[in-house]
Amino acid sequence: MTWRELLMEGKNILTAGKIEDAEPDAWLLLEYVSQMDRARFFLRQQENAPEENIRQYRDLIRQRGSHIPVQHLTGTQEFMGLEFLVSPDVLVPRQDTELLVEKLLPLIQGKKVLDICTGSGCIAIALAKLGVPKLVEATDLSEKALEIAGRNAEKLGADVAFYQGDLLENISAKYDIIVSNPPYIASEVVGGLMPEVRKHEPLMALDGGADGLVLYRRLLEQVPSHLEQGGIFAVEIGYDQGKAVSELFRKHGFERIECCKDLCGNDRVVMGSLNER
Repeated sequence: MTWRELLMEGKNILTAGKIEDAEPDAWLLLEYVSQMDRARFFLRQQENAPEENIRQYRDLIRQRGSHIPVQHLTGTQEFMGLEFLVSPDVLVPRQDTELLVEKLLPLIQGKKVLDICTGSGCIAIALAKLGVPKLVEATDLSEKALEIAGRNAEKLGADVAFYQGDLLENISAKYDIIVSNPPYIASEVVGGLMPEVRKHEPLMALDGGADGLVLYRRLLEQVPSHLEQGGIFAVEIGYDQGKAVSELFRKHGFERIECCKDLCGNDRVVMGSLNER
């Protein structure tokens, strides 16, 4: 069997299994097995694939066909041009979250930054690597998530300090910028998510309570006492939560509140400055 035939087999199996993104996933798994980029694949596509690679690829395609996320099969996900390690213990970094990082990068030079609910560490590490902050620290409730985040920081050479705790319970310092991508999906919606998410990503990183806003309320009760005067708080939000989250910001003393939309025109980020006291 040639490499091209093997790729077509994988694509056809995933398509027949109604796997979303069947074609790119079939390619990503072949790239992972063969360690070939596309240019090299096109040069070698008519060559016979080694039997060991065929077996490995078919096994991965079988697992992907059972809705295991492709990122869990390869163990990595790209975010802001950086390759992050992932596992079922963390939310897979998503392109939606890149907007949050992009909004903050111009603001963090020389600033003290805290990332809450850090998960894989993608936000904190991207800010530390791509910006020039004074310091970056991050928290998460999950010990297993912090283990992945620590490995990512070491792998990518990012200077980030991690702390375990429920939101800000173990944090005493003040920061210039606090950022968070908390769980924001309403509980009743979680059960209807695609199986890749519902069955294979941590529930605590998804479920935002009855209306999806529980963590925002808790954060906004705690964050102001940990922000320097004029400090900025920024969060990722669900596609239809801009108005509700902006109102919560306003209620807790924030001004210059901005609701930013993603490329699809959906609400994605809310950020604001704390009234100087």
